[in-house]
Amino acid sequence: MTIAALGPKGTFSHELAEKIKRKDEEVLLFPTIKDVFREVCLRKTKGVRGIVPVENSEAGGVGETLDAIMTSECRIFAEYYMPIHHLFVSGCSHKDISVIYTHPQSHEQCSIFLEKLENIPVIHTSSNAQSAKEAKTTANSAAVTTETAAKLYNLPVLKKDIQNSGNNTTRFLEISAEGTLPENPEKCSIVIIPKENRPGLLYGILEIFARKNINLTRIESRPSKDGIGRYVFFIDFETGENCRDAISELKTVTVLKELGCYSRKEL
Repeated sequence: MTIAALGPKGTFSHELAEKIKRKDEEVLLFPTIKDVFREVCLRKTKGVRGIVPVENSEAGGVGETLDAIMTSECRIFAEYYMPIHHLFVSGCSHKDISVIYTHPQSHEQCSIFLEKLENIPVIHTSSNAQSAKEAKTTANSAAVTTETAAKLYNLPVLKKDIQNSGNNTTRFLEISAEGTLPENPEKCSIVIIPKENRPGLLYGILEIFARKNINLTRIESRPSKDGIGRYVFFIDFETGENCRDAISELKTVTVLKELGCYSRKEL
């Protein structure tokens, strides 16, 4: 059994995978979220589940995950909420820092702190672990990173908890190409792919949920990649007795892909 997650060692995805892995599971790390989906869904490797970030309370949705789950055969089997704490690390003192490495999402989540460090250029990396690695190997540099990565690269912590919000949280999805969905899920996710662009389209979709007294927990638009001004809508909603009726009705007015019904798992 295997858990596929975004690497290298030291990312928040890696930290979560290590926390939730079973005794008989190993964690395999991949350089991109797309690679995680490819391993879990496209190759349909048996016994593999994936862990991918889907949204952050500060920075919003993770576009790479949303794009991949819309086009893959994976389904969502669980969700996890992980508190996120960023560290500012460096092998040199504050006054000697000439460049800062950070992942784009971490940059957004720590923007207030970074904006106060005037005239120090910020370079984006592929992961929080890569940021730490760059800070370790580049003279007069610093990084925004995780506690695990700071320890891995033996980087002194100059400041803890530099994230904008004390409630900074990332929601992760557990995906798989096989398995049995839970009997009593708490939430379902779908993606709406409109057949046409017309006035009242989104209103008509949302009216179905309102009429059936279904509570939406999230809605986000993403470019459909079919041309400017055309979008798809990712919708999460709480389960209830009218959910299947709502999905059936939606299918009569638009193209709909079910992404899975699932429960929240505690860390």
